[in-house]
Amino acid sequence: MTHPHEHHTEPHAPLTTASATVDGTEAGLSKKGLSAGSVGLIGAIVIGISCIAPAYTLTGALGPTVAEVGTQLPAIFLLGFIPMLLVAFGYRELNSAMPDSGTSFTWATRAFGPWLGWMGGWGLIAATVVVLSNLAGIAVEFFYLAVSQVVGFFGGDAAAVADLVGNPFVNVATCLVFILGATLISYRDMQTTQKVQYWLVGFQLLVMIGFGVAAFWHVANGTAFDATPVELSWFNPFEIGSFSAVVAGLSVSLFVFWGWDVTLTMNEETKGSRTTPGRAATLTVTIVVAIYLFVAMGSLAFAGVGTEGVGLGNEEIQENAFFFLAGPILGPLAILMSLAVLSSSAASLQSTFVSPARTLLAMGHYGALPEKFARVSPRFFTPGYATVVAAIVAAVFYTVMRFVSEDVLWDTITTLGMMICFYYGITAFACVWYFRKTWFRSGRDFFFRLFAPFVGGLILSVLFFTTLIDSMDPDYGSGSEIGGVGLVFVLGMVILLTGVVIMFWQRWRRPAYFRGETLSRAVAEE
Repeated sequence: MTHPHEHHTEPHAPLTTASATVDGTEAGLSKKGLSAGSVGLIGAIVIGISCIAPAYTLTGALGPTVAEVGTQLPAIFLLGFIPMLLVAFGYRELNSAMPDSGTSFTWATRAFGPWLGWMGGWGLIAATVVVLSNLAGIAVEFFYLAVSQVVGFFGGDAAAVADLVGNPFVNVATCLVFILGATLISYRDMQTTQKVQYWLVGFQLLVMIGFGVAAFWHVANGTAFDATPVELSWFNPFEIGSFSAVVAGLSVSLFVFWGWDVTLTMNEETKGSRTTPGRAATLTVTIVVAIYLFVAMGSLAFAGVGTEGVGLGNEEIQENAFFFLAGPILGPLAILMSLAVLSSSAASLQSTFVSPARTLLAMGHYGALPEKFARVSPRFFTPGYATVVAAIVAAVFYTVMRFVSEDVLWDTITTLGMMICFYYGITAFACVWYFRKTWFRSGRDFFFRLFAPFVGGLILSVLFFTTLIDSMDPDYGSGSEIGGVGLVFVLGMVILLTGVVIMFWQRWRRPAYFRGETLSRAVAEE
């Protein structure tokens, strides 16, 4: 049986710099035909911010987080930022040694072997496909919300337009249009993706900054809803009061910061593939936490944490805090916030295609999946087949879940936290293990190759098992259950076990990868 490498004219690249084989074979990294040098540092950061989708993420995270930690909202964002930054350091080190579009899949395979490597890739793919369907659904919701505001402004029936999102046929049809548009852009070259993202990301960031400035302006002029002075205690996590609230806040951080690793999956298409993606990842996370802190502080200072009106403790506004705050803060420009959240979800829908497509490409390239996934568009030099497959799976998943049960759909989104912990954690520990011979070579190596990724991976592991145990409770998530077990737990296990089944099927059909013949284990040498 042939494997993908026999169709490439380029030979295998040698084992990565200063590394040695572990299992006796010398199957190192090799190029996949992507468009090299098409993404710069700024482009990578913009795409990274786009994938995180700060406007869309924050509008849903503000209220629930305030309900858990009150005015310590900035503290929990800073606390959640720490494990993401520590893991990002590990990603940066792995990328500098092994720049490969397969990221988690490739690096875990090199560190731990084919089985754990395959599951690392599966975790990333499962997480991103779930997010793709969710983002498309959110884009539909905010599209009709924005249209209803325009219709209402001109005296039309805004409620009737807003209610269209509740019609499953209209909802799914609109969702498929969004997915189709995102797929077409993603299928084209990375320059097209960057041009689209510059506008969408730039717009949402400008609106968010303007929103924060306007909130503080109202506070300064005495026109805030519930003016709350900024205090240093807002940044003190020890003021939160309970460990469970801290854990809940950290769990939220998985969602509000997730997506920065897209900058690493573009490494084979980035100028300076060994250094630029890692820098882009750390800068992306840092910029996003700064935006979050500014907007969170402005929202707290303007609205307070009360449970009435637009107070952030009011459960009635928690699903979409920006929608309710936009009017009092931005006045006649309130529609800009709805458009910002729409552009945020639409931009993230498009940029999120980057990660699963390139992971599937790498898995096909190294023989872990069928050869079709290794196909690169001869015109655009993008993973065309993998992009289309990711789009079809996301579209089918959303359509089925939308008609079956909205509760099932949202519970699936809740399982995303487990998938993120799973593959981020595997990758963090892969960094620790791959560089084990260099831990004590210098203070820098000790921090970035052992301490940072190990602590980050440990935190994510604790969150993974905590969520796993908590999700067995039937009351967890939407409250749905199967046989007395929470639906979130069941869905998480189904996703992981489905990956295990496919992995064993691929082992039977394509044994070369699992024997280390297409991608071997290795260790960084001193």
